[in-house]
Amino acid sequence: MKKDIVFAKRQNPVEAFEFNDEVTSVFDDMLRRSVPFYMESITRQAQICIQFYKKKTVIYDLGCSNGNLGIMICKSFGKKKFSMIGIDSSCPMIKRYNNRLKGKAYRNNVRLICNPAENIEIINASVVILNLTMQFIDPYERNSVIQNIYNGLVSGGILLLTEKIIHRTKTISDIQQKYYTKFKKENGYSDLEISQKRDALEDILIPETLETHQNRLQRAGFSSFDVWLKWFNFASLIAIK
Repeated sequence: MKKDIVFAKRQNPVEAFEFNDEVTSVFDDMLRRSVPFYMESITRQAQICIQFYKKKTVIYDLGCSNGNLGIMICKSFGKKKFSMIGIDSSCPMIKRYNNRLKGKAYRNNVRLICNPAENIEIINASVVILNLTMQFIDPYERNSVIQNIYNGLVSGGILLLTEKIIHRTKTISDIQQKYYTKFKKENGYSDLEISQKRDALEDILIPETLETHQNRLQRAGFSSFDVWLKWFNFASLIAIK
C-alpha cells in the first residue's frame, strides 16, 4: 500500500482537492488513515447487499472510487450471478477499478462508468450505494439525486448512505472535529497535512447534518430508515423503499 503524502509538503497556494492520478495511487492508505471504521463499514454494506439483492435487478454503486466495496460485493456473491454498475466522476479511479477486475471470474457482472453520480438515471435497482459520495455533490442537486434513487428502486429495495456529517450545535460539532483531528494524528498525519487537506477540500466536500439527510430521505418517500453505524462526524444509514 503506497503511503499518502499528498499534503506532506507545504503548498502555496493549496490546490483544490481532486481525485486525480496522485490521489488514486495512495487512496487506500488515505482511507485507512482518514475514515474511521472504513473496513467495518464496507464489510457490512457488502453483506447487506447480498441480503437485499433481487434477481434480475441492478446494484448501483454511485461514487465507486477504486472498487474496494464493489470487489468485496463481488466476492460475497461467489459464483452467483448478479448485475452491478459502478459510477465515478474520476476516470483514474475507474481505470484503477477496471484493472483490479481484469482476469476475475466476476468481471462480467460489473459495468463501470466514468460519469458524475447526479447524471445517472437509476433503473430497476434493488440496492443503491452512496458511500462518502453525496458530500461531493452540489448541495442544490442532492434532493434530486435521492429522489432519482427512490424512483429507480424496486419495492423493498434499499439505499446505503455513508457520509461525513456536521452537527447543528456548535459545541457538539467542535467535539466531533476535535476527535476526528485526534484520529488522523494517531494515524500519522501531521498538523500541516491535516490543515492543507482541510483547505483543499473547502467548497469541495460540503457535509450536512444527520437531520438534513434524514429529512431528505423522508421527503423522497422512504418511510423506513435508520443509522446503523456512527462515529462522531461519520454516519452510515440504511433506507428501505
